[in-house]
Amino acid sequence: MKKIINAPENYVDEMLQGIYAAHGDQVKYVNDDLRCYCTANKKDGKVAIITGGGTGHLPLFLGYVGDGMLDGCGVGGVFQSPSAEQIYNVSKEVEAGAGILYLYGNYTGDIMNFDMAAEMCEMDDIETRSIVGADDVNSNANPDTRRGVAGIFFMYKCAGAKAAQGGTLDEVLAAAQKAKDNTRTVGFALTPCVIPEVGHPNFTLGENEMAMGMGIHGEPGIWNGPIKTADELAEESLNTLLGDMPVAEGEEVCLLINGLGATSVEELYILCNSVRKILDGKGIKVYRTFVGEYATSMEMAGASISICRMADDEMKAQIDMPVKTPFYTQA
Repeated sequence: MKKIINAPENYVDEMLQGIYAAHGDQVKYVNDDLRCYCTANKKDGKVAIITGGGTGHLPLFLGYVGDGMLDGCGVGGVFQSPSAEQIYNVSKEVEAGAGILYLYGNYTGDIMNFDMAAEMCEMDDIETRSIVGADDVNSNANPDTRRGVAGIFFMYKCAGAKAAQGGTLDEVLAAAQKAKDNTRTVGFALTPCVIPEVGHPNFTLGENEMAMGMGIHGEPGIWNGPIKTADELAEESLNTLLGDMPVAEGEEVCLLINGLGATSVEELYILCNSVRKILDGKGIKVYRTFVGEYATSMEMAGASISICRMADDEMKAQIDMPVKTPFYTQA
């Protein structure tokens, strides 16, 4: 294991200390718990949006806390859920009089702990709603049990914009739901990653082998086989995406090409070019393209492709809304 760390057991907290040291004007922690991650610029009267999940996916999850997006995040260990108490403490800190939306990935531990936090908030007369991202098409045929991966970015974006515009709790939930209904993702891995406290790769792939559908925690995909070209990966991925969510000629989508941690930006743009050629050939219009690291898996090499169908002009305006966080800025 080659990592720039001190002790593996201090990996998460020392990472958080570094973030607070660098960005203390934008984010803070509460109750002396580094893992209760909150905006430093609370806005009274606004619906608060809280996310959470395991470390190892930056900028997901905490990287989207900031102006125009989220208000707080419960931070778990590497690939581990935050505790219900941490989520509750974040909720108490960022709640601003208009209720809270819990928006997080569709993973068992997260669901359990967010549900417990919601019950704790209810006892304090704090109104909450919950929604999970579940965009990973290859993870399950049943949309309700799919994993939440990079496509949750569009849910953050739309819900965050609606909250910033002064929307009610139900309106913010509806914005997140619309983004969820119109977003699909396909991902693939070329190498494993190493969890610091484990010290060895969490799965194995041969020298010229890749995994289609591999999850961001190393969950098994739908096939392992020889590495395909960017054009071939784009074609298979779009066949899966558009097979699950048909997009008609003339309709508009946002495109997200996401790196998993160890894939060069150059490779992501090669993949972007391959995807765009196919979409253009089908007459599908691309409203906006996002390329970079939006949801990683430590130092895993690989990428994911997400499409978000633009349901209406309101959704486009939400996608275009300015955002400023320590990890993501959109003018």
